Amino acid sequence: MTDASAPRRPLRFNAFAMNCVSHINHGQWVRDDTSQTSYTDLETWTELARTLERGYFDALFLADVIGTYDTYRGSRDTAVREGLQIPVNDPSLLVAALAHATEHLGLAFTQSVLQEPPYNFARRLSTLDHLTKGRVAWNVVTSYLESAARGLGLDGLPLHDERYERAEEYTDVLYQLLEGSWEENAVLRDRERRVYADPARIHDVHHEGRFYRVNGPHLSEPSPQRTPILFQAGSSERGREFAARNAEAVFLGAVSPEGARTQVEDVRARAVAYGRQGGDILFFQGLTLIVGSTEEEAERKLADYREHTSLEGFAAHMSGSLQLDLSQVDFDAPVGEIDTNGVQGFVRSLVEGAPDKTWTFGEVLRARAWTRPVAGVPERIADELERWRDAGVDGINLAYVTSPGTFTDFADQLAPVLQKRGLLKTAYEEGTLRQKLFGRGDRLPASHPAARHRRG
Repeated sequence: MTDASAPRRPLRFNAFAMNCVSHINHGQWVRDDTSQTSYTDLETWTELARTLERGYFDALFLADVIGTYDTYRGSRDTAVREGLQIPVNDPSLLVAALAHATEHLGLAFTQSVLQEPPYNFARRLSTLDHLTKGRVAWNVVTSYLESAARGLGLDGLPLHDERYERAEEYTDVLYQLLEGSWEENAVLRDRERRVYADPARIHDVHHEGRFYRVNGPHLSEPSPQRTPILFQAGSSERGREFAARNAEAVFLGAVSPEGARTQVEDVRARAVAYGRQGGDILFFQGLTLIVGSTEEEAERKLADYREHTSLEGFAAHMSGSLQLDLSQVDFDAPVGEIDTNGVQGFVRSLVEGAPDKTWTFGEVLRARAWTRPVAGVPERIADELERWRDAGVDGINLAYVTSPGTFTDFADQLAPVLQKRGLLKTAYEEGTLRQKLFGRGDRLPASHPAARHRRG
């Protein structure tokens, strides 16, 4: 486990975004003070990346989804009207351009193990790691929409546990390609002998598994990190096991610091059981931070944002995630009148968690439609962030309400206070993203399962 006597490092901060119109806080794209409809404009993204670097963010984390949210009302129409993660562009294609626009910012992108054979994806990872000088990260996901399976030509979405079995094999194939195919000294660049690389030091990968077959060498020479930083989000039993074996950073959606502590301790204990160190995994809690110069201003901003929240957009999003059509629940019905025996767990949790049983279902849904909002002056927000750090959280995954407004407020108003409190770094470390996040070497540690594929 981690050393309790060690000095506390500042929190790490990721900006949570997506290459689409409406990511999480649905309905805000209609506002005049957000650039969400300019998501196809590269300048919008480069300006955001520079703002994040000015605010000492560790990384821009780009979410992604394959498929459409078509469970709500039995079609994708609501998602299309709301711009709810459709249209959506490939996040990986932003990485190289944003690396050119910045010097230190990490660049994480999401891709499902169902999307592409690992042989080709390994080349994409190495290419991006080269172009970013070691600042790229991959968020490992397994997909959860039936529409994704249809679009990818599968007979159906594999069951939950099978998707994680695929992920285990997929990542193992990647480790073989990225870590074991090219020896460390395979590239010679010998001009006199006209030998760029030594064929004897480049090895074919021979993999015959349940889901994947590979017979050949990795196509790219070793990049600064070889294997990029590995992000993962999953709170199920299989998700936690996968994280304990493979992840370097885990996203949390805990409802309280105490809940976060429970998950952090659980996954770290599992990692130690697999021979890893507790500190090999960082944990990022998802929050929305709303900064005001006074408490009254912050509350006014929060109320204004909530007025723009689209309940239909949020309901369509959650319906797809849960494979449960929330249109069957009346938004205007007081939660005290909803029959909890007739609805599934998520709806029941909304009903039971309502502070006032006279609230309508729509009001409760609106209250839950946010990624843990914290509104206040910078000092109050710093107090709240300190609570999360004290619970064992290593970083914050900051969801936006308006872009770049949420991130500009962080850089201009919140960052100076956090730096004074020791909650945010005052300078970037040199080196790769792994060096910056962990303060150690560029490569995965020897305790990681990828290391067993290394030669020599």
